[in-house]
Amino acid sequence: MTGTNPTSAQPYLPWSAWPPGLRRMVVTLWCLFWLLMIFISVQDNWDDNTTLWWQPLVWEGSSALVVTMLMIGMFRYGNYQNLLLTTPWHWFWQHLKWLPLVSALFVVFAFGMRHGIYALLGARYTHASWLQIYLYETAKLALFLGLWLGVIFGILAFLASREQQARISAMQQALTEAQLLQLQARLQPHFLFNTLNTISAFMHTDVMRADRLLIQLADLLRASLALGERQTVALSEEIQLLRLYADIMTERFAPRVFITWQIADDSLAIVMPGLLLQPLLENAFKHGVERSLETTYITIASQRVSGQLKLLICNTHTSTTTLLAPAAQPGTGVGLRNCRERLQAIYGDRASLSLQQHADRVEVIVQLPEIAP
Repeated sequence: MTGTNPTSAQPYLPWSAWPPGLRRMVVTLWCLFWLLMIFISVQDNWDDNTTLWWQPLVWEGSSALVVTMLMIGMFRYGNYQNLLLTTPWHWFWQHLKWLPLVSALFVVFAFGMRHGIYALLGARYTHASWLQIYLYETAKLALFLGLWLGVIFGILAFLASREQQARISAMQQALTEAQLLQLQARLQPHFLFNTLNTISAFMHTDVMRADRLLIQLADLLRASLALGERQTVALSEEIQLLRLYADIMTERFAPRVFITWQIADDSLAIVMPGLLLQPLLENAFKHGVERSLETTYITIASQRVSGQLKLLICNTHTSTTTLLAPAAQPGTGVGLRNCRERLQAIYGDRASLSLQQHADRVEVIVQLPEIAP
């Protein structure tokens, strides 16, 4: 193993660690190969009157048995299988360099077996000189080992590639989960700060109202903590949390806000990222209700459309009294940017978030792939 980097080598994968289906396939191919060799030998000597019917069976059978034992020994006790599969010539050389020894062992055991079987059957096994046999069998074994080492190399390369792909997928999954946790951790303090700021507005003017808001906040935090431990929730749970938040904000801005809920019953069980809609509703209050002296109408809707969950948060505004802050522009602002990044991390291109400005209203539309719990 001189010249290789042990830290970059592929881990040794013993035969027992191969998938059962793959092992059965290799064993089947091996048996079929030797059956074919025996059939060809019998066929070639069928019309030869000097060859008895059992002799081709002895020749190829002894070869099959000895080669099988040698191959098992090479792959059972050889520690060089963990060389980098990206250097195939090095891998092949580490196996084929033992060819002279393997060929000598083959000649000794295979031909010794033939001599013994012939003697038991009262016949004499004759062959060319031992040197000629050794050279001839070495050439045959070189072709044979080259063929089967190619098959084994392909299998090991396939298994290593699959294992590497699994590691990459696991790393990507871990990275995505870490990103989602970071986004969620960024959202929760922001969410709490804005809610407490709402309550603080009444601490010195209406104590009873502030106390009622604190009770509502406790319910809201209890629900948000329960959902915050999970990456995805049912839409019904998300709407329940959203109603608690809307109650607090409506209490603060009454009677300048009116909320309409248009939630389709057949969409309630669909799974979605937790705490996704709260920052969007927060934007509706911040850029719609707070900046308008007129009554603002907010609509929260959901429906199933062509295998997707479509979510809508819409707030009315008057252009003479309300201006959208830069934070509400697409791609900017903590809330919208956070939602977009979470959707991208979870769904990739299968989900979208768009902000549409009309003459009398602003709409945020979220579309997610429909996934049952």
